[in-house]
Amino acid sequence: MKILLTGTAGFIGFHTVQKLINDGHEVVGLDSINDYYDVNLKYRRLAVTGIDGSAVEYNRPMRSSNMKGYRFVKMNLEDRENLHALMKAEKFDKVCNLAAQAGVRYSIDNPYAYIDANITGFINIIEGCRHFGVQHLVYASSSSVYGSNTAQPFSTSDNVDHPISLYAATKKANELMAHTYSHLYNIPTTGLRFFTVYGPWGRPDMAMFKFADLMRKGQPIDVYNFGKMERDFTFIADIVEGVCRVIYAGQMPNAGWDSDNPDPGSSSAPYKVYNIGNNKPVQLMYMIETLEKELGISAQKNLMPLQAGDVPKTYANIDDLVRDHGYRPDTSIEEGIRQFVKWYKEYHGI
Repeated sequence: MKILLTGTAGFIGFHTVQKLINDGHEVVGLDSINDYYDVNLKYRRLAVTGIDGSAVEYNRPMRSSNMKGYRFVKMNLEDRENLHALMKAEKFDKVCNLAAQAGVRYSIDNPYAYIDANITGFINIIEGCRHFGVQHLVYASSSSVYGSNTAQPFSTSDNVDHPISLYAATKKANELMAHTYSHLYNIPTTGLRFFTVYGPWGRPDMAMFKFADLMRKGQPIDVYNFGKMERDFTFIADIVEGVCRVIYAGQMPNAGWDSDNPDPGSSSAPYKVYNIGNNKPVQLMYMIETLEKELGISAQKNLMPLQAGDVPKTYANIDDLVRDHGYRPDTSIEEGIRQFVKWYKEYHGI
């Protein structure tokens, strides 16, 4: 297949493009390479996939030097004209939209960045799918859409109308927009609610990477909710396997969908939402202890209350993923942290 994959300088997109190419597909990767976090990390990811960052120019496709079938384009999703020109020219079979403005806390101070990338960018993607014959749109949602929900584990059949951050609200909006297009135009769409992704080449704004950096520098780490936070930490390879299985499978309507008792996670239209999580929540303090052990460093802990926009616990119900795709993420937190620390030391030359 020919696949448009957005966010390929980002954490999940970087790993996903490698699997798609290894599986024999042709991929055009797209990323704005914004400065939300260190762009040097993004350029180093690009280099691994054979893209020379020093030669990247806006809206000029580049061929990978080491991955046959892979091309990269620097582009903003908000750039409707150039995005649609690309989609029209390439005639993609499928689109996987992993690009987004990420981060719960950042959305409190920088709301417009989320509207631009996550709302305007998403409508440009899905309009391109509508007009240029795309067979299936897969897109990144987030476990943050569960917001104020407390019933555990979180299920895609739960109502998710109470987000507690603008980031979460934009991801919920993506799901609503996708359903509308699936209903109106019969476009197969699948949303993926990721749960606390971590691993090699991860994002430095997320807890594991951030803690490792601070511990290495001998600086204290901020531990919110006094360490009682629980997260369904999901290893990157497990996320990528789930993403690719969904891309390859396509999406059909739920023939048993009942409009008198509507299931929010599926539809009579070709629309579905899945959780991808490890299905085993881990207390933040245990994650820190495991990280300390692998790094050989004791952390200075600054215990703090729950921060605005955060939820105390995430825990994914993945029954639908297991049923429909025969897949259950299974990397333990101990093994995942071991692999992360191995990469982290190599990356920093320590």
